Amino acid sequence: MLSKIQTQQSLFFYKKYQLYILAAMAFILLSAPSPLAMERISRLGVGFSGQMKNDIPALSFKLQKSKSFAFGGLLGFSNKDNGGGHAAAIKIYRNIFDEPHLTFYGSVLGGIIKEKNQGNSESGFQADLTLGSEFSFAGLQSLGFSLEFGVSFYKLDDFVTETVGNNFLVAAVHFYL
Repeated sequence: MLSKIQTQQSLFFYKKYQLYILAAMAFILLSAPSPLAMERISRLGVGFSGQMKNDIPALSFKLQKSKSFAFGGLLGFSNKDNGGGHAAAIKIYRNIFDEPHLTFYGSVLGGIIKEKNQGNSESGFQADLTLGSEFSFAGLQSLGFSLEFGVSFYKLDDFVTETVGNNFLVAAVHFYL
């Protein structure tokens, strides 16, 4: 008899607070953070970059092929007699880890560059090894800003090895379609 009374009291307690428990669970589920990374797989990013060593601003594209791999390219030209030239490069990205609205990656860039200065022109190459980050703001998920640092090897007149640190106006800004 006593156990029957205890069971009825337990059921009464459960039914009385059932609505509160369900409301608390709904609140926890609805207020959970958004997914840990921006979903950019198969999205094409189009933008600009100024990281080529001949100082030619370039149009840039980036295509996220999987959660861990992306590739891109840069193409820029200028027909000025002094300071003109062209640049073309391919870039491979390997995502290291993701956070909300932020992706950390390593990248390799390989390209050809040409620079015209006062009647003569110099052709060469550029190869960069960098670590970087692409971030976007909440509400502006289609716009990605990149920061990069690392080492660059290039040859125009002489072979040069130097460290690089590119802010988002130099590294890249992409609009994802």
